[in-house]
Amino acid sequence: MSRVAVFKCNKYDVDVIEKRIIEGIDILGGVDRYIKPGMNVLLKCNLLSKKHPEEAVTTHPAVVEAVVRIVQKAGGIPIIADSPGGFFNEKALKGIYKACGMLDVQKNTGAQLNFDTGSVDVSHPEGKIIKSLTVIKPLKDVDVVISLPKLKTHGMMVYTGAVKNLFGVIPGTLKAEYHLRMKRARDFSDMLVDICTYVKPTLTIMDAIVGMEGDGPSAGTPRDIGAILLSEDPFALDVTACSLVGIPLDKVFTIQRAKERGLCASMDDVQTAGDDFASMKIEKFKLPKSSSTNFFERWLPNSRGITNFLNNTFGPRPLFDHDICIGCRECYNHCPPKAITMHENRPYVDLKSCIRCYCCQELCPKKAVSIKQNAVFKIFR
Repeated sequence: MSRVAVFKCNKYDVDVIEKRIIEGIDILGGVDRYIKPGMNVLLKCNLLSKKHPEEAVTTHPAVVEAVVRIVQKAGGIPIIADSPGGFFNEKALKGIYKACGMLDVQKNTGAQLNFDTGSVDVSHPEGKIIKSLTVIKPLKDVDVVISLPKLKTHGMMVYTGAVKNLFGVIPGTLKAEYHLRMKRARDFSDMLVDICTYVKPTLTIMDAIVGMEGDGPSAGTPRDIGAILLSEDPFALDVTACSLVGIPLDKVFTIQRAKERGLCASMDDVQTAGDDFASMKIEKFKLPKSSSTNFFERWLPNSRGITNFLNNTFGPRPLFDHDICIGCRECYNHCPPKAITMHENRPYVDLKSCIRCYCCQELCPKKAVSIKQNAVFKIFR
């Protein structure tokens, strides 16, 4: 039985958040259980792109600052890190840290911001779909990893939280290669579970004060949830988070892949503590339009050719609003299958090559990419 501490928290007040997180850590065993003096502690935030905190795309700086304080008081050395979508270099990281509020956290606390863009190849013989992987070098240079995900919907995975957050240990544009190698949501989610079982974060603390619903992880709508969740088990935390906002567990690929491996995949395997969980539940939480793509894989899980045909013919597809588009070429530069071309500085997609990863929507700074559903598919479904 995995323990998940859940607490009400309705505003981004650092003092309040710190108090709530300490309560949760005490329930789980106390800070001394996780951090010893002198330990280097990597705080793996969700810093997807240059988004301001109020957009609810990235881990809020107030949550990060609260955790930094706790680590420092325990004698640890906190290092804020992530490999965002797109390029992984010092210039890109500076822009990310500034926009997401991490520079303010550094100024307020003296915490380190990671600028080491090196990578290392590691072995993971226990992995199901990947036996080796390339990770950011700071991951190998620390003693403890604390994951700080944001509760959001996700175009390809339906939901992104504790497990999906760890995809950020894959360096920069190498993520596109992983997308290309594992085009199907089923395979991609198996890979995410492999990464999580490799990283094995010591503790996961989820920012669910304001989450994102609809077409996440960056083009959705902020939604007040009013919660902070903590656990040693990232799989149990995701099950609890989905149950909190009413996302059906059978729609979340990472949870289903975890279930196949005997990992936590049901609230029957979770013991919640802290505030009353039932009273905190959120109703009518909107899923992404693109989540219907996964329907074909559930219906015909062993028929790749047929599901690819159905997805290409009837499935949701990215739609570019050329009036909103600023021609920044982020979608073009980071499309894993190179399905996007530019004409007169505006993007166009080849649907036969598109793998429905929705990285274009995820990385668009202006929300110029939406997901269009096929009318015939709506009737069929």
